[in-house]
Amino acid sequence: MAVSSGISLAFMVIGLLALVIAFGALWRRTVVGSREAADTGQLTDQVEGERRSQLEKLEREAGQVRARAEAEAAGIVRRASEEAEQAAQGRREVEEEIRAVKDEVRELRSDLERREVRLGEREQRLDDELRRLEDRSRTLDRLERDLGQRSAELEKAGERSRRELERVASLTAEQAKAELVAAIENQAKREAALIVRDIERDARAEGEKRARKIVTLAIQRVAVEQTSESVVSVLHLPSDEMKGRIIGREGRNIRAFESVTGVNLIIDDTPEAVLLSCFDPVRREIGRLTLERLILDGRIHPQRIEDAYERGKAEIEQLCSRAAEDAMTELGITDMHPELVALLGRLRYRTSYGQNVLKHLVESAHIAGMMASELHMDAGLLRRCTVLHDIGKALTHEVEGSHALIGAEIARKYGEPDDVVHAIEAHHNEVEVRTIEAVLTQAADAMSGGRPGARRESLEMYIKRLERLEQIASGREGVEKVFAMQAGREIRVMVKPERVDDIQAQVIARDIAKQVEEELTYPGQIRVTVVRESRATEFAR
Repeated sequence: MAVSSGISLAFMVIGLLALVIAFGALWRRTVVGSREAADTGQLTDQVEGERRSQLEKLEREAGQVRARAEAEAAGIVRRASEEAEQAAQGRREVEEEIRAVKDEVRELRSDLERREVRLGEREQRLDDELRRLEDRSRTLDRLERDLGQRSAELEKAGERSRRELERVASLTAEQAKAELVAAIENQAKREAALIVRDIERDARAEGEKRARKIVTLAIQRVAVEQTSESVVSVLHLPSDEMKGRIIGREGRNIRAFESVTGVNLIIDDTPEAVLLSCFDPVRREIGRLTLERLILDGRIHPQRIEDAYERGKAEIEQLCSRAAEDAMTELGITDMHPELVALLGRLRYRTSYGQNVLKHLVESAHIAGMMASELHMDAGLLRRCTVLHDIGKALTHEVEGSHALIGAEIARKYGEPDDVVHAIEAHHNEVEVRTIEAVLTQAADAMSGGRPGARRESLEMYIKRLERLEQIASGREGVEKVFAMQAGREIRVMVKPERVDDIQAQVIARDIAKQVEEELTYPGQIRVTVVRESRATEFAR
């Protein structure tokens, strides 16, 4: 339709051009007839020029119109062809969709037909199965009736047989059943007892073998030095002249040294050496460091002795702390409370039956850890239990009671686990043992203390006697310091001069001597010396 309208427009433009040309010719003839002959040629030329210009103009316009018409016609034709092509493409797509729908419908129809066939077959099978079930139900009903009849007959026969057996055996059924059960029970008990005995014998043999292996391996893997503790330290001097300076004028330096440190200083004929004697190894070590500082300094007098003693005491505390930290590092324990570590450090210079307590704890911890590894237990927990089991010995001279119970209270105070606390309090059977950790702690403690050369009981008894001597004297009112000296043959008591006068000092000496006579057994005699000292100190400015 658009193509035909364009063609019609072109024909109309051409017709219009023809009418314009005819009108021009007619107008020219009219003008020529009316004008004079003289002007005919000029007018004709003018008209002819105008006509030619009009014709050229009309031709140009007609060309433009023709070009626009042709362009519009070409566009219309192109759009028409595109629309026709789109319509054809749409028609093809619709045809393809129709074919796809038809194919799907055919597939659905065939699928429905197959399902109908299968459903028909299934209904047929169900009908057949239903008929078989009905036949089986009728057969079961018939068998059930037959079984009921036969069961009744068997019950009657059994009753007759039971009555006949009871008559022949002179026993009722309950009595026969009880005898049979008793016989079977006795036989089962006998067989069970035999099996249990065999199992216990094998378990005991295997347990002893494994325990012996575990203990042997643990002891062999721990290589420790033999303990050789003493109550005397030897300090070498640069010359014998230093002995006189140590003694001081009228012995004031040696008296001040012994009263400050609590260590007995023995100066004999040994060349270039003095002896320091004290049952407390910590106190003896502090005295040794104090005397070393005084000898190096060269100035020995009471004030310097007190200063050197304070520095030596601080140094010993640092050494104890470092020893405890080294022990924790060696055992792989990193999360212990600092107060517990400090208490362990105080055991560095303490001995038990001649055995160094800190070394004993480390050695026991290694043994316990090895036994725990052999038994597939927590080796870290066992080392922790064992290294803390004697920690109460750090406070036995300050707190009354068993070191096991004291140690358990300390461990509980600083947040140790319940298994660790129980192992500490039960390692001397003062509390009933409830865990395997406590048993292994006891075993490790016994192995460390029972090895050859580990302990000397006489030394422990000697130290306990000296500790008791100091406890008796320190219990008196007004007493400031107490030192057991001369291997326990002398007790030196320093009292506070502002609270104790001379008469009261004599009373304290007599009461201490009387209590020692009543409570302790000892060879020879013990001298009790009460020292009451008054000082006057001024500073020159």
